[in-house]
Amino acid sequence: MGLSRKRKKELRQLQGEANKLWAAQQVLVGDAAQVAREAGRQLDHFRREQVVPTVQDVYEHRVRPVVDRGVQYSRDVVDHRVIPAVGGAIGSALTAWDIANAKRTGSPRTIGAAPSVAPAKSGPGVGTVIAVVLGIGAAIGVLVAAWQTLRADDELWVADDPLSAPEA
Repeated sequence: MGLSRKRKKELRQLQGEANKLWAAQQVLVGDAAQVAREAGRQLDHFRREQVVPTVQDVYEHRVRPVVDRGVQYSRDVVDHRVIPAVGGAIGSALTAWDIANAKRTGSPRTIGAAPSVAPAKSGPGVGTVIAVVLGIGAAIGVLVAAWQTLRADDELWVADDPLSAPEA
């Protein structure tokens, strides 16, 4: 069943109108995109000329002084309250430790007396022993590598002519 000429003509007209509408919408969308780009550009100018200087001014005159005062107060608290208190507590603990140690060992130790000087150690220390052991290990490693390289091993050599099948 085919369409009548009248219906075909109406459909062609409808299709033409739809194409005109589509073209108009494309122009409208292009214009809207251009307006959006220009609005973005103007917004960037506004941000650069108005917002950034205002934010910097508020930061410099209102926020920064408060932060600087807070930092200075924190430093003063640490320098004048925390460090002396911790130092005093550590000093008291070390004094009590020294007194307890003196009582345990039976040495006459009084508060404020100079500590006794221990005699200097003689002989190699732990670091010297470790260094010697590591040096010996490195020397042994070099010797083993040289021996492996220079030893005569017949299995390492490959014959020049290919192997042929034995004759029967």
